[in-house]
Amino acid sequence: MRLTGLHHVTAICRDLDRTAAFYRDVLGLALVERGVNGDDPGTRHFWFGDAAGSPGTLITFLEYPQIEEGVVGAGSLHHVAFTVESAEEQHAWRDYLREKGVECSEVMDRGAFRSLYLRDPDGHIVEIATRGPGF
Repeated sequence: MRLTGLHHVTAICRDLDRTAAFYRDVLGLALVERGVNGDDPGTRHFWFGDAAGSPGTLITFLEYPQIEEGVVGAGSLHHVAFTVESAEEQHAWRDYLREKGVECSEVMDRGAFRSLYLRDPDGHIVEIATRGPGF
């Protein structure tokens, strides 16, 4: 028995249209499925990823417009990291995001890889990381 990879990550947002505008129109992910949550049919549920909706590329969002602000701590997700192939591509992302008016950090050297941080419209931390040795 073994786990073979990450399938998807699910987060909560207040406005799926605003979230789609960010993940699809700014970050360039494909909106691969629009639907409702099977456990809560009154809740919209969007899936973003590569064009094929491949496991390992997927981030999904459940829409709860009236939900309270989250608290970072045990039991919560700290951030989601996407991968780019090179430092040059990462710098291009930094410049592109800033041109789009998206605040982001400077590129940070993490030793085995480099990181760029920003926040989505609901305040989730998003990292754009270079591939590192063994990653």
